[in-house]
Amino acid sequence: MGKNFYLHYDFRAPSFGPPAETLYGAALEQCAWGETVGFNEVVISSHHGCDDNYGPSTLVSAAAIAARTSKLGIVPVVVPTLGDPIRLAEDIATADLISGGRLEVAVGAGYRQAEFDMFGVDISERGRLMDEALIAMRSAWTGEPFEFRGRTVMVRPRPAQPGGPKIAVCGFSKAAARRAARLGDGYMPMAGTDPIDTYTAECAKLGKQPNVQRVVDWMFLYVTEDPERAWQQLAPHLLHVSNSYAKWMADANATMVYQPASDVSALQGIGTFEVVTPAEAIELAKGSHNIIVDPLFGGCPPELAEPSLELIATKVIPAFRGAL
Repeated sequence: MGKNFYLHYDFRAPSFGPPAETLYGAALEQCAWGETVGFNEVVISSHHGCDDNYGPSTLVSAAAIAARTSKLGIVPVVVPTLGDPIRLAEDIATADLISGGRLEVAVGAGYRQAEFDMFGVDISERGRLMDEALIAMRSAWTGEPFEFRGRTVMVRPRPAQPGGPKIAVCGFSKAAARRAARLGDGYMPMAGTDPIDTYTAECAKLGKQPNVQRVVDWMFLYVTEDPERAWQQLAPHLLHVSNSYAKWMADANATMVYQPASDVSALQGIGTFEVVTPAEAIELAKGSHNIIVDPLFGGCPPELAEPSLELIATKVIPAFRGAL
C-alpha cells in the first residue's frame, strides 16, 4: 500500500543509559533483522561535539550496516560544509561500493554554531560551501579529473551507482528548499512544516519534477500493549532528546519540531512522540506514507526497544503487506 517503514539511528548515548558500544552493536543487529521483516531502509543522523555522544560518523555506520545487510536501503545524513567535499566524495563512493549500490545520501548545510566553530568554518559561508560541495561531489563521482579550488583532482574508485548515489537535500529554510530543486535529486524536509511549497515552486521554474521524500508525521513511534507503563520507562530518553533539540533549534531560530518538556504529561501534549498499542499504530500508519521507527531513541536500552520492534514486525507491518 505504498508504506515505507524505516529505521532511524543517531546513536545518542547519554550517561544515564547504555554505553555507546552497546548501542552501535544493537543497531547492527536490528538492521540485519529489520530487513528480514519488512523494513525498507535505515536513515542515520549525525551531529558533532555532543556530550551525549551523538554519532558523528554516518558513513562509517553506513558501511557497517551495509556489511550486515543485503537489501536494506541506507541513507546517511552528511554535512558537507564542515569538511573537504572531495574527501567526503571518496568516503561516499567507498560506502556505496560496500553496499552494492544501496546508498542514498541526505545532505544538510548545518545549523549549530558550535559545530562550525569546532571545525573552524564560518557559518555565514555555509550556503556557498554547500553549493560548491554538491557540484564537486557530482563531478567527483564521474571518476574523471576536474578542477576544484584551482587544482586538478580525481576520485577513484567510482561509486557502484553510475554517477553516484542520489542526493536528497535536507533543511528547514527556503534557501535549502531552493537548493534541493537546483542541485538535489529530491527534498527531504526536516518536518512537515518545512517550506515544501518553496521547493515545488522552484522545481516548476526549473522545469523539474518535484520529489519530496520521507515527510514524517511524528518523530518517534513505540508500540506496546501497555502504553502507560512504556511512557514511564521511556520518559528519561524522550525528555533528553526533546529538550536537547528544542535548545538547538531555538538557538538557530529553526522550526520547532521538538518542544521543551519537564515531564511525561508535557511530552504527551507535544504530539511529537507516539507510544501506542498495535491497533493504534495501524491506524496511525494508515494516514502516513512514512513510518519512522527510532528504536534506540535517546539512548533507549536495547531490551526496552526490542519488544516494540517485535510488535511492529508481527502486527503492524503485516497489516499493510500481508504475512511476511
